[in-house]
Amino acid sequence: MTLPGAQASPAQGPAPQVSVVIPMLNESANLANLFGRLFKTLEGIEQSYEVVVIDDGSTDDTLERLYAAQGAYPRLRVLSFVRNYGQHAAVLAGFEASRGEWIVTLDADLQNPPEEIPNLIAAFVAGHDLVNTVRQGRQDSLFRLLASKIINGVARRFSGIKLSDFGCMLRGYHRDLVAPLVAARESGTFLPALASTYARNPIEIPVGHAAREEGASKYSLVKLFLLQLDLLTSTSLAPLRALFVLGGLTACLGIGFGLVILALRLLKGAEWAGDGVFTLFAILFVFVGAQFLAFGLLGEYIGRIYLEVRDRPTYLVRPERSLVAALAAPAALAAPAALAAAAQAAESSEDDAAEPEDSEPEDSQPEDSEPEDSEPEDSQPEDSEAVALATGDSR
Repeated sequence: MTLPGAQASPAQGPAPQVSVVIPMLNESANLANLFGRLFKTLEGIEQSYEVVVIDDGSTDDTLERLYAAQGAYPRLRVLSFVRNYGQHAAVLAGFEASRGEWIVTLDADLQNPPEEIPNLIAAFVAGHDLVNTVRQGRQDSLFRLLASKIINGVARRFSGIKLSDFGCMLRGYHRDLVAPLVAARESGTFLPALASTYARNPIEIPVGHAAREEGASKYSLVKLFLLQLDLLTSTSLAPLRALFVLGGLTACLGIGFGLVILALRLLKGAEWAGDGVFTLFAILFVFVGAQFLAFGLLGEYIGRIYLEVRDRPTYLVRPERSLVAALAAPAALAAPAALAAAAQAAESSEDDAAEPEDSEPEDSQPEDSEPEDSEPEDSQPEDSEAVALATGDSR
């Protein structure tokens, strides 16, 4: 299914077994090392493969370098967003453009080594439809390690999804899981958690982790918080239920304080009640704070409903470079599929024209007659040359 606003990706040849999807934003400095290690690893697997890269509105020369890399790596496909739509939209675009049965997602910063991909493929071969990963020996700051531990614990608690590492980008998805993820068209979900609800036979495997060599992380503290909020609100109603429980406890506590103040007023007189003014204000502030917290969380869910009801395109994609080049110079850069079809049509028409001549010798020509049998052999090089010219083969 094609998402609204998405440009279908032109691809030639049979569908590969493995698709590697890589979203990136301003990763120009990492491309040479990334592609060198990635394609070296993929050449060592038995399955056919493709690499789908999504440029998420980079402002440096990432897109130009990607186009240049296509000359060195024929199995590299490039999608480019017209502006920055975020990693979620980029991964969805890669899912939709990919053609493989097994889809592996990978970050471009090389913190997840591409050399781990064969381990994910081995899990697919073993029959698993979702391959989650757990980063070992993480090369992150102490703050990120603590934040990740808290986020993973809270996510497991509220969502009920038993993942050890929600933040690792290196994962494997079977095509049967990718299809409903793309069809869902949710604008603010957390894909690994959503895929876990669809998976029949998931598995977690350990993978290595490395420090970023070039560039800087695109996730600020605010973006990490928003990602955590996406995870919680897209997978569970537990925050709403927890807020309901908290509101009930706060209300009971307020009623209890009111009863205590009333009893003390009756027992000790009105003079004592004047001393409890600040206590009453404190209780009032507790109630007001709880109300505003409830309004904020309810607003988050209502905002998500609003985003879904609008049904706007999740992203817009530029045409792939090969299509742009074909439109600019149709005579010089015709699509290979069209050339192959023309060549096949030429062969078919020549075979049809040759059939009457081939059938006559069987019925009317003597068996020991050789002059007409030699004519097809003499004309065969001309036929091969015509097909070669139609397909662009210069041999």
